[in-house]
Amino acid sequence: MDTPASMRLEDILEALRNSRLRITDHADEEAQADRLSFDEIFFSVLQGEIIEDDPESKPYPSCLIFGKTFTNVPVHSVWAYNQNNQWAVLITVYRPDPERWIDWRIRRSKNDGF
Repeated sequence: MDTPASMRLEDILEALRNSRLRITDHADEEAQADRLSFDEIFFSVLQGEIIEDDPESKPYPSCLIFGKTFTNVPVHSVWAYNQNNQWAVLITVYRPDPERWIDWRIRRSKNDGF
């Protein structure tokens, strides 16, 4: 059995450039709750990096992207990618809590004293 491939940031960016994008209701609600515009979210992805990868995720592989807005505010966004039709799906987005992340990229363990 083949191992699923890791996500590629280039695939998500290509989908965004070609308007092959779906935004879940959850992502829309979370963006509003954190006062993030979709321009800010897309900008954070354009100069972002994949910090977690879940190739086994269903129905499509997914990843967590860390990036920053135009004003240098950190953003995490979770994306899925459908290799068959080359569409990206924004699953959720949020401003990461500094007490839960080290340098916005590494999850703190529960034993880190926070």
